[in-house]
Amino acid sequence: MTSGRADANRRRIEQVALTELLRDPDASMDQIARAAGVVRRTVYGHFPSREALIAALVDSAVDAVARAHASGREGVDDPAEALARAALAVWEIADRYRLLVALAQRSVTMEGIRERLTPVREACAAVLQRGLDAGVFASPLPAAALAHVHEQVLFGLMEAVNTGALAPARAGRSAAETMLISAGVPAARAAELVAELEESAEAAGPRRDAAEAVRR
Repeated sequence: MTSGRADANRRRIEQVALTELLRDPDASMDQIARAAGVVRRTVYGHFPSREALIAALVDSAVDAVARAHASGREGVDDPAEALARAALAVWEIADRYRLLVALAQRSVTMEGIRERLTPVREACAAVLQRGLDAGVFASPLPAAALAHVHEQVLFGLMEAVNTGALAPARAGRSAAETMLISAGVPAARAAELVAELEESAEAAGPRRDAAEAVRR
C-alpha cells in the first residue's frame, strides 16, 4: 500500500471512528472497520488497539484546539478581546469533541490529556500575562496558574453540557465570559464584549458565504 493511500485510509478510519464512538461509546474495532468499509486487519494496521485509536483521536482534537486558540488571538492587541476570541474559537472545537473527551478518560488519563494541552495552556498564560502587565486583568493568581483554572473551566463546561446542566447553545458564551471574569474583567464588560464578538461573527458569516458563492 502506498504511503498516500495509507494516510488516506488512516484519516478515513479516524473520521469514521469518531462518528461511531460518539454514536456508540462502546463501539468495537469490528464495528468501526465495517463502518469505514475496510477489513479489521486494516484498522489494526494503523491502530494496534482501541485505546491507541482513541488516543489518536484525542491527539487530533488537541491539534484542532491549538489551531483554534491561535486563530482566535491572532492579530488581536487587546488581551481581553484576544482571550474572549480564543475562548469562543476553542469552544467550537471542544463542543464537537466533548463526548470524545468523556470517552477518552476511560483509556487516556486526564494527566495525559492535560499533557497534550500544554502548548495551548502556555499560549493562554502568555495572553493572561500580557493582560496582567497592562492592567487589563487583575488576579491573585499568576498567569500560569490562571491558565490552569481556565483549562478546568473548559473541562467543567464540557461535562456540564454532557450531563444536561448547561445548554450547548449557551456554553461557548459561558466559557468566554467565565474566563474573562476569572481574569478580573467586570461581569458587565465581559458579557458586553462577548456579545459584541458573537454579533460580529454572525454578521461575518453571510458575507463569507456570499464571497464563496462569487468565487464558485
